[in-house]
Amino acid sequence: MTTWRGEDPPEPIKISAREWVFVLLRGLPLGSLVFGGLLILLSVRLIERPLFGLNRPLTPFITQFVCRNAFRILGMGFRVEGTLMTVPGAVVANHTSWLDIFALNACKRIYYVSKAEVASWPGIGWLARATGTVFITRNAKEARSQTAVFQARLLLGHKLLFFPEGTSTDGRRVLPFKTTLFAAFFHPELRDILSVQPVSVVFKPPNGEERGFYGWWGDMDFGSHLLKTLATPSQGAVILRYHEPLRVVDYTDRKALAAACETQVRAGHETIGQAYLSNSAKP
Repeated sequence: MTTWRGEDPPEPIKISAREWVFVLLRGLPLGSLVFGGLLILLSVRLIERPLFGLNRPLTPFITQFVCRNAFRILGMGFRVEGTLMTVPGAVVANHTSWLDIFALNACKRIYYVSKAEVASWPGIGWLARATGTVFITRNAKEARSQTAVFQARLLLGHKLLFFPEGTSTDGRRVLPFKTTLFAAFFHPELRDILSVQPVSVVFKPPNGEERGFYGWWGDMDFGSHLLKTLATPSQGAVILRYHEPLRVVDYTDRKALAAACETQVRAGHETIGQAYLSNSAKP
């Protein structure tokens, strides 16, 4: 798996004896919420799938409930700015951490687009498959078939969400957007009816911690990053800014649309950082 790497590697994760208490106090209810919700979702899906096929009129509400309450258990603030679009289309956002998935699922019925190897990850892979994630490989030979999968899901009215940076970062920056997945929006049956809504996702660190506290990058593994998040006595917050949707028909090609989305996400990321983070985080 290719991960973003900064000039300096992430600091080793250390958890004190006191912080292990927070791991237990938060980890047990969080695990019960997530996997209890998964069992309920799978049970409902047994009825939902024969009746509705790929459409999921019921189970996304279970996902939203689980994700929103996960932040309550963690003690993290959760703030949403802007208006969530109701027209057909997709959502794109910058990518900082596995926490993005909880944040974006908490307030919108979406279906993630994820790299194929995630399907085999313990825990996360099970959740991704159960919630209808579209798995792709970053292989030029399979681009056409994957575009066809995108088109089929979009024609069903699914709002797909993907991270055009292609990897997570330390949360201090927005990487250049890759344009390949934007091609599906320009299919003749879709171009005139779809919009793409850019979203800026910013994590406010706990007071006194560095800006990239919640970032998941480099050689970090999921387990240690999860423990670090659970162990933090006083948590920070996540801010989502939903920008105005962009009509696909207004752009000449995937590169122009990707560039417009990147501009909005980057601008929002910078302004949120200036507004919410200047007095609470280390540089």
